[in-house]
Amino acid sequence: MADEAKHWWEKHARSFQETANMPVAVVYGAGATEEKLGLLGDIAGKHLLEIGCGGAQCGIAFAKQGAIVTGVDIAGAQIEYARELAMRNGVSIGLMQRDMTDLAPIASESQDIVFTASALQYVDDILACFQEVRRVLKPGGVFVFAVGHPFDIVNGDLQPERSYFDTGRFVTGAEVSDEIGFAFCVNRRTVSDYVNAVAGAGLVIERMVEPDIRPVDPNDPANWRWGSSPRRLENYPCTLILKSRKA
Repeated sequence: MADEAKHWWEKHARSFQETANMPVAVVYGAGATEEKLGLLGDIAGKHLLEIGCGGAQCGIAFAKQGAIVTGVDIAGAQIEYARELAMRNGVSIGLMQRDMTDLAPIASESQDIVFTASALQYVDDILACFQEVRRVLKPGGVFVFAVGHPFDIVNGDLQPERSYFDTGRFVTGAEVSDEIGFAFCVNRRTVSDYVNAVAGAGLVIERMVEPDIRPVDPNDPANWRWGSSPRRLENYPCTLILKSRKA
């Protein structure tokens, strides 16, 4: 799936970034920010690696707080956008194009924090990814990740679109066109899939967060994006966050 994710983002990164207009802030998911949750604390002077950084909005926000940031993404188009955005924001961050399951250029035990949000669904081998995270973390280092909540399986009208247990690789668009970059592919997982992968990589879970973002503003267009609705956001968890540590 890495190839499909790469092809899609190479083709659509620029238009996505311009349409989404994501803020330069540490955002875990809809309505859930580091400013509200305080999972990382003071990061000034710390080495922080953001994997699946996309446009590096989070990484740039971390750099503004004094962290020494490196961002990794599979798509060159995302890295190009991130580099431009960092320049516009007056910060310097390291950026490299890599698959999240192979962080070979990052030295072992070099990072205080590894962070990722809304990217792990594009990874096939989640255990390999987490093993690489553990390798690059210093002893005592922290890994925080956020994903779309696996139980968020309903549409804007709160009707289930599938079973929670229908997991695995999901491709859309291939039935319409075989054009490179047309198919969109994600991996669906359960909460236990993520928990077991963290444990399997030898990391110790410290905290799990399912942010309650109520009240949800019905007049904010962001709360109607991508098939969502304020009613959906108020009744179902939309983000799952796990904080773990390398012993």
